[in-house]
Amino acid sequence: MATNKRVFTLRLEEENFEKIKIIADKNKRSIAMQIEYLIEQHIAEFEQKNGIIEIEK
Repeated sequence: MATNKRVFTLRLEEENFEKIKIIADKNKRSIAMQIEYLIEQHIAEFEQKNGIIEIEK
């Protein structure tokens, strides 16, 4: 299954990783999808307060 998502390495403290794993399990998501969801939520909150982030192409 091809995807256009960028791949990168993320290092987390063990405690944070375990907590995200628990949250992901409760939300029936993979850890990666839970982290992606959290990032999307944070970006949406930031843009709501500060305006849309313009991306240069």
